[in-house]
Amino acid sequence: MSGRHDDQEQKRQDALRAIDRVEAESETIAGSTFVRMARQAQDHFGAADKDSEDAVEIWGTRVGRGAGLVFAIGLVIYLAVTYL
Repeated sequence: MSGRHDDQEQKRQDALRAIDRVEAESETIAGSTFVRMARQAQDHFGAADKDSEDAVEIWGTRVGRGAGLVFAIGLVIYLAVTYL
């Protein structure tokens, strides 16, 4: 009786380890995609791709990219109001 119980307990432990391993190795597709896109947007608007020694270039890039975003949002709103 004890041998059967030990076998079941061993199988249970193996199953729990397998589940833990799968959870650790896999990522939620929507969550990881959202986090990656948010990080890319933050790096893009934060001018992470520019030389960190040149403050004027960094701030110019940030202002330009921010103005482009505001313009794009304004254009979408204008087109939606005008044609929808």
